[in-house]
Amino acid sequence: MSAPSLDRHKISFVLLEGIHESAVETLARAGYTNVVRYPGALEGAALAKAVSKAHFLGIRSRSRMTAEVLAGAGRLNAIGCFCIGTNQVDLEAARGAGIPVFNAPFSNTRSVAELVVGEIILLMRGIFEKNAALHRGQWRKSARDSFEVRGKLLGIVGYGHIGTQVGILAEALGMQVLYYDIEKKLSLGNARRAASLEQLLDEADVVTLHLPETPMTRGLFGTSQFECMRPGAVLINTSRGSVVEIDALVASLRSGRLRGAALDVFPQEPQSAQEEFLSPLRDFDNVLLTPHVGGSTLEAQRNIGAEVAEKLLRYSDNGSTIAAVNFPQVALPELAGKHRLLHIHRNIPGIMARVNGVFSDRRINIAGQALQTDSEIGYVVIDIDQEHSQTALRLLKQIPGTLRCRVLH
Repeated sequence: MSAPSLDRHKISFVLLEGIHESAVETLARAGYTNVVRYPGALEGAALAKAVSKAHFLGIRSRSRMTAEVLAGAGRLNAIGCFCIGTNQVDLEAARGAGIPVFNAPFSNTRSVAELVVGEIILLMRGIFEKNAALHRGQWRKSARDSFEVRGKLLGIVGYGHIGTQVGILAEALGMQVLYYDIEKKLSLGNARRAASLEQLLDEADVVTLHLPETPMTRGLFGTSQFECMRPGAVLINTSRGSVVEIDALVASLRSGRLRGAALDVFPQEPQSAQEEFLSPLRDFDNVLLTPHVGGSTLEAQRNIGAEVAEKLLRYSDNGSTIAAVNFPQVALPELAGKHRLLHIHRNIPGIMARVNGVFSDRRINIAGQALQTDSEIGYVVIDIDQEHSQTALRLLKQIPGTLRCRVLH
């Protein structure tokens, strides 16, 4: 594996928000020991100061990497989001600055799926109301509105990595599984694809949401969707808070149309433990509220720490951007005895002719090259003989349209 242009112990990794120790261990095994850790998120001047010193940055969901913060991050090579989502980063601004962003889209899949399955059982048994009543000293021993999940129909909206895992676990409990997704997906087990969202809502005893946050999904579940759900059904949302209109959910709960609900995500969430969580859903005994902890298990955090750290290492060591969420995907096999140049540039006509001209004009042999572009930027990885790398680096940096350029050796 190629080494980075700086000695590993000089490359600064800044990790915010109590990222799991597995990330530090992964970096240390690769020789990266210059790691600065913060237990929580940073804001304002403190965030800007920390980012300005980082070659690589690790965050979770609370640190907001806006265009203004990124503008002051002159050293920053890449950002690792140690979580599923990346909406806390201005991805366009990062891409425009030549900064790839990596995340961990799958490492907490099992944790979320297990939470959903537990909530299905508790909602169908009416456990939340019974628990709340006991805390008030009321003994409500009754089988009324208490059901087994075996034989019931689970409707999964969004049949991705988490949705499919939920379906497999639910089938093991004897549930039937119906799913809806805007893309055609391979059914796992005995799951069936619904012809429409309306069909799923009409048939399902339990509806669980596993959707990304997009313009299409914002406010997707409102009054009309709740009216389509069968009376006595329950709703679970562990995806994105923007998907469900809370006022419409409250109305459905007050009317008794829904048996109950479980939510792990909300349109507005406290920014710290000191801020009070405010929601009309606090009034309902038959609603389980959890503070965005679907993926917050020790196993998930350990897996996420190692996964994202590995992606940052691959980019630092050999320039691989495979799995970056905002960047052209490039990976070039290693060539022994060569130096590797990474050139990130604006995707403008003629720029690759200028890049290749640096080598052809000086009769520098290119041993390997890989280029990918998108509508805004291009990213090319070039392997050349060691004795020419510093000259080539200096000249590549001078090409108009260059965003970032470095050499690995």
